[in-house]
Amino acid sequence: MAEAVAAHYIDDLSVGQSASYTRTVTEADVQKFGEVSGDFNPLHFDETYAKATIFRGRIAHGVLSLSFISTVLGTQLPGAGAIFISATVRFKSPVRIGDTVTATCTVKEINRPRNRVTFDCNCKVGNNIVVECETQVMVPSRPNPSP
Repeated sequence: MAEAVAAHYIDDLSVGQSASYTRTVTEADVQKFGEVSGDFNPLHFDETYAKATIFRGRIAHGVLSLSFISTVLGTQLPGAGAIFISATVRFKSPVRIGDTVTATCTVKEINRPRNRVTFDCNCKVGNNIVVECETQVMVPSRPNPSP
């Protein structure tokens, strides 16, 4: 079932405005993400394999955490009608099953003539930043009222 989605027009936004989404990563999330993405890297699915790596155990897909940033942008700030245009991403630390991830996006810059907004985004587990990201989003203008 779809949840309610906020809708902010470009004129509703201001530098420094932010929103967050928090989710605990489950075994089911990793399984479903692997199925949807086709990414069955053994780092995500094979504990024996993953224990022999620098991670010393299974980790969630990095892009799963990145998708939580998309959740903020598409459902909260700016929300409905926003179009994700680009992202520059750094994966800084692994996320494990059972970790609670908080994705936060903050308005960095607004280009009203082009309907573009740049966001500074991150995902944290506790106080540890696991993903850093700068995104550009196209944000709709408020429709003109009919005469």
